[in-house]
Formats: sequence, structure tokens, C-alpha cells
Amino acid sequence: MEGIEKKKEVRKLEGKTLREVTVKIGLERIDTQEGVTVEALLDSGVTGLVMSSEFTKKQGFKLKKLERPVNVRNVDGSFNKERPIENTVEVNIYYQRYRKRTEIDVIREQKWTVILGMLWLAHYNPEIDWRTGEVKMTRYPEECGKQWRPVQGKSGWEKQKEEEAREEARKKKEEKKKKKKTKKRKTMEVKKVAEE
Repeated sequence: MEGIEKKKEVRKLEGKTLREVTVKIGLERIDTQEGVTVEALLDSGVTGLVMSSEFTKKQGFKLKKLERPVNVRNVDGSFNKERPIENTVEVNIYYQRYRKRTEIDVIREQKWTVILGMLWLAHYNPEIDWRTGEVKMTRYPEECGKQWRPVQGKSGWEKQKEEEAREEARKKKEEKKKKKKTKKRKTMEVKKVAEE
């Protein structure tokens, strides 16, 4: 009887269980300090950190050639049919209030823009609610630099956030002006009608 209840409980959970857990991260180019926000997949089946070559080209990340290509292995230990990893990119990864400078392997033919694999998961050891997909970073290593600003000034990532905030404020101001003009125009139309 107990086994049947457990099966029912598992079936109930299956309907709500997520297929993927993702986090929104910031990636900052080291050379220009320009930043971009992406949705990254958390995947314990991947050893390192991976970025798609298409995304790398589109964003203009500077490629760093590896001394020796690294062959990619599948879960069963066989070699992946895709070409080996030949390049990496050096970036600052921002997540919540933290920043970490690291290298990410560049791979062709990838569905996800960025995959944060076992190295990242083991290093940060996040609390993951597998039912809701919520990821809490409560056990950050001290060396992650709990700062948004480097000593020299604002990073490209901060500049992007500020620019986005200014753009949002500008749009709201324009909307407010439009509403005010529309209201004024309608008031004038009503006055005109009243005068006739």
C-alpha cells in the first residue's frame, strides 16, 4: 500500500517538475567592458562552462585559442561527433550581487547560449529548488568579489544597467507627455464644442 502512495506522489510531482533550471546572468567582455544579459542553463552533466560559438560571434567576444583542442565526451564516455573545443572566451560573470572572472569554452551547434556546468555548480554550491527552479546563492566563496564596481570605475555591465534604467525613465517620461498632450487636446476639443 505504501508503494502505491509513493507512485501517486511521484506522478503528481512529474506534472510540476521542471525539465530545465536556468538563471539570468550577466556576461561582461574583458576587452571593452560591455555587458549582455543571458539565460544560462544549469547542467550537472556538463563538466565546465560552455558558450555557443554563434552567440560568441554575434556579441563580438574575443576568442582565445587553446594550445591543444579538447575533445568533448558524451555521458556514456564516447567522443561527441562535433569538433573539439578549440577556443575559450574570458569574461566576467555576474549573478545576483557577485562577479567572477573566468574562461568559458566555446562550442559549435549548441541549443543554449551559455551552460554553467559542474565546475560552476560545485564552486558556488547553490541551493536549487528543483520543483520551482528557484536558485539561491547562499554559499558564495569569499573570492567572488562581492562588488559591482572594479576599483577603476564603473564596469560595462553597470553602464548597461544604468543605460537601460535611463532609457526606461525616458520612455515613461515620453508616455506621460503624450498622455498630457492627449488630455489637453481633448479638453480643447470639449471647449471648442462648448463654444459652438
